[in-house]
Amino acid sequence: MTGTVKHYFASGNTAAGFANLFDSSLQRLERLFVLLGGPGTGKSSMIRSIGDRLTENGYDTWFIHCPFDNDSLDGVIVPGLRAGIVNGTAPRVIRPRLSGEDVRYVDLDAACDRSRLAAQMPLIESLKNEISRAYEHGYSGFAEALRIHDEWETYYITNMDFPAADTLTATYVKLLYGDRKLGKKSRIDHRFLGAATPNGAVDFVPNLTDGLKRYLVKGRAGSGKSTMLKKIAAAGTERGFDVEIYHCGFDPNSLDMVIVRELGFAVFDSTAPHEYFPDRPTDEIIDMYEHCIQPGTDEAYAEPIGEIKGRYSAKMKESIGHLAHAKSLQDQLKQIYVPAVDYGIVDRIREEIEQELSDIAAKVK
Repeated sequence: MTGTVKHYFASGNTAAGFANLFDSSLQRLERLFVLLGGPGTGKSSMIRSIGDRLTENGYDTWFIHCPFDNDSLDGVIVPGLRAGIVNGTAPRVIRPRLSGEDVRYVDLDAACDRSRLAAQMPLIESLKNEISRAYEHGYSGFAEALRIHDEWETYYITNMDFPAADTLTATYVKLLYGDRKLGKKSRIDHRFLGAATPNGAVDFVPNLTDGLKRYLVKGRAGSGKSTMLKKIAAAGTERGFDVEIYHCGFDPNSLDMVIVRELGFAVFDSTAPHEYFPDRPTDEIIDMYEHCIQPGTDEAYAEPIGEIKGRYSAKMKESIGHLAHAKSLQDQLKQIYVPAVDYGIVDRIREEIEQELSDIAAKVK
């Protein structure tokens, strides 16, 4: 029987720069492989190959996607084996809370003929510097877009009925949890709902919410969606439920989704760029604008809001362009490395990891 796969991001290109939530996904692991090495050394391919094989063998897996490259993976976690494999190269910072003997650092540069790269080092360093500048421009643009978004929010915050928002949130906390409590400490997983990538905004909401009762939160900028989600998440942890908290891929201080699988529900911000509409029989809309914002606000401020929205969209498009430029430069860098890599060595390393995971699986059974 094939295992199930959940897809998500554990890092992102945000208004606060590169944001990393990797450590949360590593909790409770007993074996971790951290892959190191230059571009083109096979890190993503190895992660995908091992993850696919484990899934085919019946293990549920979590595929962690790369925000720098839509086609790459940054990790795979296998909860049933308490094991994982992650890309540990910069700017990712992996701080596993395992003992040193439970973490194996795998340097794929061992498969790289450094002498073949020696003549290309000036170009390699130049490309790395250009890539760094491209990301700096992108992150600066996202920060400016967030400032513009704050202007946008002001019109709705000033017309917000905060007591109504509190009442609505309390109603849903009661509906979702009732009087149920579990006598255990909650596991809290911090992830990103989606990410700004070279191809624009990407998310995995349909996959993550498969089989769950879904509450689609609609509203406007500043209408209290994130605050509601934070309170729902807090209520779950207070009651001992395991809670998946999905941060906004644009502003990591905001929340975009909360999932409590023990109770079978997901509540998520269903507005652009991750806008969804009810398409499952049990889907339900929570409309923050309808319940909490002064009627006629959209119409009263249509002109200034339209102007702000235009500036915001333009800045976001410009910033995504910088990510795409960085990706094109990264591809050039990869093409320099690929001829210098002995993929036979990479395959042998992969086989060693697969064998160790098989040994772990045999002990678990």
